[in-house]
Parts: sequence; C-alpha cells; structure tokens
Amino acid sequence: MTALLDTWSSDASQEDCMTDEHLWIWREMIAAAPLPRGSDSRVLDIGCNQGGFLRVLHDTTPIAEGVGVDLAQDAIQKAEADKGARPLRYLATPTVSDAGRDFDIAFSHEVIYLIPDLAEHARQISTVLRPGASYYAVTCCHADNPRWHIWRDKIAAFSKISVPNHSITDVVTAFLDTGFEVSAACFLANAQIPLEGPTDYFPSAVDRIEIYSRWKTLFRCTWQG
Repeated sequence: MTALLDTWSSDASQEDCMTDEHLWIWREMIAAAPLPRGSDSRVLDIGCNQGGFLRVLHDTTPIAEGVGVDLAQDAIQKAEADKGARPLRYLATPTVSDAGRDFDIAFSHEVIYLIPDLAEHARQISTVLRPGASYYAVTCCHADNPRWHIWRDKIAAFSKISVPNHSITDVVTAFLDTGFEVSAACFLANAQIPLEGPTDYFPSAVDRIEIYSRWKTLFRCTWQG
C-alpha cells in the first residue's frame, strides 16, 4: 500500500497549476458523464489533489455530496480550505474504500496510471459504488500512447511515488476480472483542444491535437454488483 505523502510531486508548482491546466478537461468529463440522479448524487473523486474537480462539478451541476480522496496531505488541507459552503469533504488516505459506500458515480483524472496494483484498485472501487454505478477514469498516460516512453521518465523525475507502465489492456482486464462492465472511448476526439506553444510533452500543435484526440482515453467501468 502506498503511504501518505505531504505532496505527490517534489515540485510544488506541478500541483498548484493543476486547476488551471485541467479545467477544460474537467468540463469535458462532466459533459461526458452526466450525473445519474442530478442534485441527489453522491460523487467520489479519486486522486482529487487540491479539490478543484469537485468544486467545478458542484458549481456546474449541484450535487448532494462530493468526497475526494488523495495521498497528498497538503493538497487535502488546501482542498478543505477552498471548498467554501459546498457539500464537499476531502480525505487524506491511500485507501479508496475509506471514502464510504453507495456512491452514484466516481471519477479520476490522470490518476489511474499511478496506481501500482490495478486489480486491487478495481476491487476497492467495487466496494464504494452502488450496483449499476459507474467509475469514469480518464488518462493519457499509458503504454499505448506513443509519447509515453518520454513522458514516463519526465514524470518519474518529480513524482514521489513510482510510475507504473500500464497499458489500456491492463486497465480493462483488471476491471473485467473484478466484475465490472467496461467500455472506453477516445475521450477528446471531438473536443476543441486549447493550443499553445511547444512544450516538453507536446513538441508541436499537431502532437497536442493527435495525442489528446487519439490517446486521451475515458474508461467507463460499471459495477454489476
């Protein structure tokens, strides 16, 4: 089991910039996975970091309760401080099942690639969802992405936890074997992708469009109960 940390990154700026960098993707996630019970929904965010996704979700579609879990204790403290009056709570824990039970929907964004044991992750997800509820896991960081061999080294240089080398098939197999119904999509195939100058991760605009539209994958894992 991975232990609690103060921050998951040795570079604090990696965490502080996540809300701004991920906001457009979070909005696409919310649009792609409509809440099954609207304002009555209980929502779990796995690897919530500083809590931005649940704040955006509640401000977009009010929910009954949102719970975020993360290994990074400093990030959880910030999430709690920033939640305002929203019905959100955040837990520093390495164990997803500490969040509670009978959630209507669960999300993770660029988290599942860091999970060392996908089978155990799937098992824990099965304990927190009500039957028929879905876990939406989004990642571009997987072995099938042609730039992953470069990205993995870059992430490993600042990550305080090990960076596995999971493939799409590895994720699918773990959830199928646990009793989930699994589907997947090229998540941003039809999205308007914000473009900027070259970066270490995306050398050109063409790279950014191709990687996001083809390899950013949304897994929908529905618990059969």
